[in-house]
Amino acid sequence: MKYILLIFLMFVCIFIGFIFSKKYSLRANFFKAIISLCQKFDIEINFSRERLKNIFLNLDDNIKKNLKGIDKNYISFIDKETPLDKVSLFSNINFLKEEEKDILFNFFRSLGRSDLESQSKEIKNYLVKFNEFSQKTSLDNKKYGSLSIKLGVIAGLVLIVLFI
Repeated sequence: MKYILLIFLMFVCIFIGFIFSKKYSLRANFFKAIISLCQKFDIEINFSRERLKNIFLNLDDNIKKNLKGIDKNYISFIDKETPLDKVSLFSNINFLKEEEKDILFNFFRSLGRSDLESQSKEIKNYLVKFNEFSQKTSLDNKKYGSLSIKLGVIAGLVLIVLFI
């Protein structure tokens, strides 16, 4: 019975490590999806001149999943169901820093507000910023994400040794 409890304790520690590492992987996947969204905007706005709502509705399912609901929140703004503010845009998203939220909010606030050339330049400028965020979050994910899992394993082993 003692060994079963120790094994259970080990799995709990590993699970806690996975929970801490999930934040880093969510951020990395989120910014990759934002970059894909920006690239799609740039292509669609310049060539097909598709409406913003249609671009959001025709996104790939993987991108929609990684955007964590920002696309739905922005569509509800387009449909005039909710105002465009940080609270409504970032509802259900708690893994972003305030600086990242500010830049993302400014990006979504500026969509569809200017002519094609200005909009394309603005999207490309934001794309550079989002690439920087993506590189930083990927490094953090590699560094701290795996570190959290390893610390969970080590904490589990230490607790097992202490209880034996």
